[in-house]
Amino acid sequence: MSNSRGHSSTIRVFAFMFLICAPDIIYGQIRYSIPEEMEEGAFVGNIAQDLGLNVRQLSARKFRLSSDDGGRYLKVSLDNGILSIRERIDRERICRQAEMCTVSFKTTLENPLEVYRGELEILDVNDNSPGFGAGSIALQISEASAPGVRFRLERADDPDIGINTVAAYTISFTEYFSLKTRRTESDLLIPELLLDKPLDRELQSSFHLLLTASDGGTPQRTGTAKILVTVFDINDNAPVFDRDIYRVSVSEDAQHGTLVMKVKANDLDEGLNAEITYIFNDVDLRRARNVFSLDPDSGEVRVDGPLDFEEANSYSLDVQAVDHGSPAMTGHSNVLINVIDVNDNAPEIKVTSASNKIPENAPPGTFITFIDVIDRDSGENGQVRCLLPKNVPFRLQTASKHYTLVTSETLDREVISQYKLLISAWDLGSPSLSSNKTIHIAITDVNDNAPRFSESSYNVYVMENNAPGASIFAVTAQDLDLNQNSYVSYSFVDNYIQNLPVSTYLTINSMNGTINLLRCFDYEELKQFQILVLARDAGLPPLSSSATVNVIILDQNDNAPVIVSPSEQSGSAAEEGLPRSAGQGYLVTKIMATDEDSGQNARIFYQMIKSTDPTLFTVTKNSGEIRTARRILQTDTPVHTLVILVKDNGQPSLSSTVTMNIRVLENSTEGITESSTLVKKSVYFSDPNVYLIIIFSCTSVAFLLIIVLLIGIKCKQDRSIIQSYNSPRYCYNRGDSQDTYKGRPATEETLRYPGTGRVVRVSEPHQYSVCLSPESAKSDFLFLQPCGAPMSQAE
Repeated sequence: MSNSRGHSSTIRVFAFMFLICAPDIIYGQIRYSIPEEMEEGAFVGNIAQDLGLNVRQLSARKFRLSSDDGGRYLKVSLDNGILSIRERIDRERICRQAEMCTVSFKTTLENPLEVYRGELEILDVNDNSPGFGAGSIALQISEASAPGVRFRLERADDPDIGINTVAAYTISFTEYFSLKTRRTESDLLIPELLLDKPLDRELQSSFHLLLTASDGGTPQRTGTAKILVTVFDINDNAPVFDRDIYRVSVSEDAQHGTLVMKVKANDLDEGLNAEITYIFNDVDLRRARNVFSLDPDSGEVRVDGPLDFEEANSYSLDVQAVDHGSPAMTGHSNVLINVIDVNDNAPEIKVTSASNKIPENAPPGTFITFIDVIDRDSGENGQVRCLLPKNVPFRLQTASKHYTLVTSETLDREVISQYKLLISAWDLGSPSLSSNKTIHIAITDVNDNAPRFSESSYNVYVMENNAPGASIFAVTAQDLDLNQNSYVSYSFVDNYIQNLPVSTYLTINSMNGTINLLRCFDYEELKQFQILVLARDAGLPPLSSSATVNVIILDQNDNAPVIVSPSEQSGSAAEEGLPRSAGQGYLVTKIMATDEDSGQNARIFYQMIKSTDPTLFTVTKNSGEIRTARRILQTDTPVHTLVILVKDNGQPSLSSTVTMNIRVLENSTEGITESSTLVKKSVYFSDPNVYLIIIFSCTSVAFLLIIVLLIGIKCKQDRSIIQSYNSPRYCYNRGDSQDTYKGRPATEETLRYPGTGRVVRVSEPHQYSVCLSPESAKSDFLFLQPCGAPMSQAE
């Protein structure tokens, strides 16, 4: 891929790209080439076009440009996708005189994840002129020097590379001197002054020349130095090194003062003319400063400062041997020092994170971040390995010599919400160097947990006659998720209680689960009911769970006992007859009462609170039976009034009373009841009326006795018929007040009265059966007898 736009009419910008596909990630390599020294904001390329994106995708997919160098020198406009220069780039400052100078950068796009690693090649432009150190060169030449002798001159320094560095030297015209050049093994161009004609000090004692260095760039740049040649008397021999080139290697971890090598030069002259001093060439002196030192007397080259293979892996130094003659003569030799790499750089871990958050439902293989491990050493010292801790749901993938961190297992934020991954990197040097870096990865919540109640079922007890609006219970559900996913609201599942919606009975606070009553409950109408509470979170999609709440109504002693038998008519006391012949323990009657409450509140006790003669009658506390306590005496009054208190066992206890008049009968034919309409005072009646009343009463009693006798005989006859059909007898027995009115076997203990809604408890020793003849439906009479008693007793 190439970009059609250039920096200028003579310099063009080039780009190309290739792609590598890895699981869930697209990698690419893109490369641009630009000249150095471009102005700030200068166009580099249209990176959106080169990546095949439209401009709107840059912002939508969170385009990012990063790296240590690329982010400093480059910038991208998200409005038009133009890659441009952030600040002026000086190739010589960044890469010195390296043949290849590149600035790395990386671009990242999301959804889907695409990573493009880029290189910006900085092309050298001829922006530096050749230069000489001091700007002048001084030579001392003996007048005895023969034509053809060469004198080495200081070479010019040009920071540019390639064709832009020094390409030629020229010298101003003179008939005595000319200029020659030669290249060293390091490809350096060395200028030498050639003596063309014998010198005569007496004719001319000095020469002023101009040395010009030219580079090969366009436009061409030059630098000049003045040469002062002084003609002296004879110093015949220049020092000569034992080698033209010295080659030596030194480890980059060499300590200060370490001997690198020793140069040696000889001078065939004698005396001062043979004494030699060793110095570095002025250009090399600047390069070797603070790195190497040269002993001027011994020629020993020592380490004078820290070496760094990564900064410079070799040095080429021009050593001069200068004698002390007059004029001084100089010999030259080249010292090549190779720096040996040692494992002195630990791997450097760089993390370029697209996001340090990842949802807990991310599938295995989900990309998390890029990891670059860089070791500035070379060879095995620069080869690295990277490792993650064990037992973590992550793994490293390698692609295009870089690492990517991806998930290897499913995640669960509720188990571990954050990971601190210690990434270890080490090189293969000896000894190996390593480094560590911690990456913090936060697991974000998704709604994967439904609210949970502490119990699946709750029992709530409510006393009847409660006050509406009261709070009776609060359900609580916990959601292990976070934030919105953990917000729980409560509601009732639609159901009905006694054909009415649950909302007519109860209300629930949607925020805290508090259940409040809307109406008063009556245990006698509703004993318990069941509701279903739903807990729903606020996630998307929402999750829910339910729990059952059993509301149990507790009985309160709010019903007084109701006396079923005997019943008072029109406000008058009940009447009972007692034969005078009755002995001690004779059962006069039985008080039967019922209480609509339950439990202890329905347990009934009987007590006689008033009596005409307290010694004559007793009331059984539990059964309500009224019996004679002794025989009836002639002196006892004929009518006895009893007031019976019937109370329950509740707290506080409730009670009812019944007043009974027990009349002592002289014989069995006397009426046992008296009409409540009879007027007690005879003064209001005449004697004939009294006689008529007595006659009518006797006739009625006789008639009733005959009817009872006939029905008893008929019931005995039908009993054999009923038993032949294996039909069980049915009794109304004393039992729990909650039983419905129905026929039960003789073992039951309840007695209910149709049409009254009352339930009578009958003590176990006195149970009564109803004997029904086939034609009983035609009769208005029902006779009770103890359950299990022979029929003859019923008669």
